[in-house]
Amino acid sequence: MPPHCVFFKRFKLFHLVTLEIVCFPSILKNIYFSSYRLARHLQKEAQAQHNNSEFTEEQKKTIGKIATCLELRSAALQSTQSQEEFKLEDLKKLEPILKNILTYNKEFPFDVQPVPLRRILAPGEEENLEFEDEEEEGGAGAGSPDSFPARVPGTLLPRLPSEPGMTLLTIRIEKIGLKDAGQCIDPYITVSVKDLNGIDLTPVQDTPVASRKEDTYVHFNVDIELQKHVEKLTKGAAIFFEFKHYKPKKRFTSTKCFAFMEMDEIKAGPIVIELYKKPTDFKRKKLQLLTKKPLYLHLHQTLHKE
Repeated sequence: MPPHCVFFKRFKLFHLVTLEIVCFPSILKNIYFSSYRLARHLQKEAQAQHNNSEFTEEQKKTIGKIATCLELRSAALQSTQSQEEFKLEDLKKLEPILKNILTYNKEFPFDVQPVPLRRILAPGEEENLEFEDEEEEGGAGAGSPDSFPARVPGTLLPRLPSEPGMTLLTIRIEKIGLKDAGQCIDPYITVSVKDLNGIDLTPVQDTPVASRKEDTYVHFNVDIELQKHVEKLTKGAAIFFEFKHYKPKKRFTSTKCFAFMEMDEIKAGPIVIELYKKPTDFKRKKLQLLTKKPLYLHLHQTLHKE
């Protein structure tokens, strides 16, 4: 199928996203997850090499800007603030642009820029890439905070509705200890719940970029709402935390390390869990500690039960 045909099938998804937001506000948590996914599809199209794309460079730039707007809308739907930065009315203005992308030649209605050209990897793809030399990475330096544009906020989902006799879990990610914490660019954590075979049991969530870096710690202070009642999780399930950061030399986002919490560790209060070397081992069969130093992922759990 020609690339432009695939692209216009994605336009239909864009139309559904806007339609569902209007008609079914009760399922917003699924909608902004869809918006984020669609943004990723458009980013891939915008970043396609010349020979692999039927779009001009100017059209790809416009597509990239639309992707940025979708991520902004996704972030706005997650915001707890009363004033949304990117409104539904704004989103609707993008529909005719996307529909007429091959002929659109007007000024883009929003002052945004495409997400910087970064390699977008499929799940597990980065594990096949050459592992980073930690000593080399440590000496490379991250540059000033303004060297790289800030990453759009993550894909956190709201708390599920409560059910009688069922328990919901909120995990606050407080901080992670790393020897080179200050050199991590755009660090964030991907949270997923897997069964013993590494299959997802809930939607995957990304935190926003860390709030600050200090000494050997990267601070997040963000709440993750588990998207399944604790009692409904399968035996042997685990909650995974993958720490990711941007590598400017290789121009992609890489997993630096991971941690996980098993079901018997779900208890109200603070908990620290060990960090393991990548690649992420969702089946938990070949685990290697990241370091012998006392550096951990610091969490705080809150249980909600009616």
